[in-house]
Amino acid sequence: MAASPVLNASPLLQLLRSVCVLLLAASATVAGRHHSAPAASRNGQSTYLAPNCRAHTASLADFGGVGDGTTSNTAAFRSAVDHLSQYSGEGGGGAMLYVPAGKWLTGPFNLTSHFTLFLHSDAVILGSQDISEWPIIDPLPSYGRGRDKIGGRYASLIGGSNLTDVVITGNNGTIDGQGALWWSKFHSNKLKYTRGYLIEVLWSDTVFISNVTLLNSPAWNIHPVYSSNIVVQGVTILAPTHSPNTDGINPDSCSHVRIEDCYIVSGDDCVAIKSGWDEYGIAYGMPSQHIVVRRLTCVSPTSAVIALGSEMSGGIRDVRAEDIAAVNSESGVRIKTAVGRGAYVRDVFVRRMTLQTMKWVFWMTGNYKSHPDDKFDPSAVPVVEGISYQDVVATGVYKAAARLEGIQGAPFRGICLANVTAELDKSRKYPWTCTDVEGVSANVTPAPCEALQGAPHDGDGACPFPTDTLPIDQLTLQQCAYDVPSSPGGGGN
Repeated sequence: MAASPVLNASPLLQLLRSVCVLLLAASATVAGRHHSAPAASRNGQSTYLAPNCRAHTASLADFGGVGDGTTSNTAAFRSAVDHLSQYSGEGGGGAMLYVPAGKWLTGPFNLTSHFTLFLHSDAVILGSQDISEWPIIDPLPSYGRGRDKIGGRYASLIGGSNLTDVVITGNNGTIDGQGALWWSKFHSNKLKYTRGYLIEVLWSDTVFISNVTLLNSPAWNIHPVYSSNIVVQGVTILAPTHSPNTDGINPDSCSHVRIEDCYIVSGDDCVAIKSGWDEYGIAYGMPSQHIVVRRLTCVSPTSAVIALGSEMSGGIRDVRAEDIAAVNSESGVRIKTAVGRGAYVRDVFVRRMTLQTMKWVFWMTGNYKSHPDDKFDPSAVPVVEGISYQDVVATGVYKAAARLEGIQGAPFRGICLANVTAELDKSRKYPWTCTDVEGVSANVTPAPCEALQGAPHDGDGACPFPTDTLPIDQLTLQQCAYDVPSSPGGGGN
């Protein structure tokens, strides 16, 4: 079965050319940064970087896998993971499943602890087009229902829960969800349950995803939830820009997350930080916090480069984003919440953004009326405060510099803007729309609305950005080496 198309070649080429211009413009700010490299060869072995190396390696082919693009490998993947889980115990060193070159069709399968899923550069994992292969699982407790539909949801293609030390990496191999089938059924309302995601891990610690390409997810691409110590690095995510809800990376009720050096073309937000939905998220009470996003390149004509919410009922705090480039997006940074969400979005710091072609540079709304049911608490009013943007250059802005809409009686406070230039494609009588917001600004063009015209408190015309180092930035990587295995559980290091 052939992989579904991603994007037409000519529009993609145009986008890539625009992105290259942005990356060249931003290169001065990111020069000298280091991140993980794809797998390479060393003395006849292949090497890769990961938090932990594995003592045992096996190939999917050893478990009956057939990489012809039409044979189902669901049983092979599940058998391989089950066999290799014996090495996940204390002192076992863990195991790696090697996916060779080929097209490996599969339904959903789960990973295990102390485990690496490694994709050859010419390996393609294809999501099954047989919906009966996708199990139905319970909704997330912090959502109370599926995101698309009331009730359960389809399992994600690659999943797992209660895991420790999990790696998905390779030499830029591909995971293709073949989402066109799902998008069509979603648009025609022919699905009984919420679509699955491409990668989802729950209640897990230390998850490292790097050097893979993700294509055509049925919905969200990477969804860590109720988890901590998450790194997504050097990942390419591609989906048609009209595809529904194909968010790039969505940390959800997660702590200590690092997203860096990723390129995303999406039909929805490139990065969306979440923490549960209305009364269900409030009851679960698990925030997303201590999150770093850096060196992100995004294309998303209908959504945001970075979004916070709209499901944020467990709270969102301490988000740090820097060195962001985007072409053709709806907005650079968007905060989405509503009465009934409760909780807070606070301490959000963004700097060094280079944006080209968008409706709004900044968008905040306290009137995002999307609720799981009618049981939400109308007295659960969210708090939005401590939001800082600085060193932002935007060109081709065709709606307004900002659309900032707080909540009557609960204004969004502590907004700071410094060194921001928004070049509108035509003159606007009101380049800023502001209601129920309070803040300060310095060196902002066009001049912001009156509610934001006070001077920053520190007196140097800058907005705050934390100077401390988060623990997730101290994660160390090892250079791991392996030989292509020839038998189940065979050698490797």
